[in-house]
Amino acid sequence: MPRTAVPYTNLVPNGSLAEPAGTTINPTLVTNGVVIENADPEHTLIRVANTSTGAKAVTVRTGTGTQSWMAGQGDQATNVASETGVAYIGPFTSARFQQHGSKLHVDFASGTTGTITVLRLPRGF
Repeated sequence: MPRTAVPYTNLVPNGSLAEPAGTTINPTLVTNGVVIENADPEHTLIRVANTSTGAKAVTVRTGTGTQSWMAGQGDQATNVASETGVAYIGPFTSARFQQHGSKLHVDFASGTTGTITVLRLPRGF
């Protein structure tokens, strides 16, 4: 099954942004994972809110192909605290995490519920 695309929310330089709703983490996302299309890893911050009981791991997968020459360092797994836990993950190194076609892949531990929001940091800050 294909990964579900999660869109960026752009942070506003010298401004503000109301808390975005995010994308609900449902069984399909847990099974298939998500993809961030047209990724800019160095300017990507992922916010995960965990509403399930028990801490859950969120894993950003290492890239494949020649652009990911640092992929040997492995995936990045972050535990998000239970029920009201929130974690901000990133920014990332392109040479380690960028998938072929300028994508990032994110996976969730079994039973994860909550939301994922992908934030794009402004350039030049």
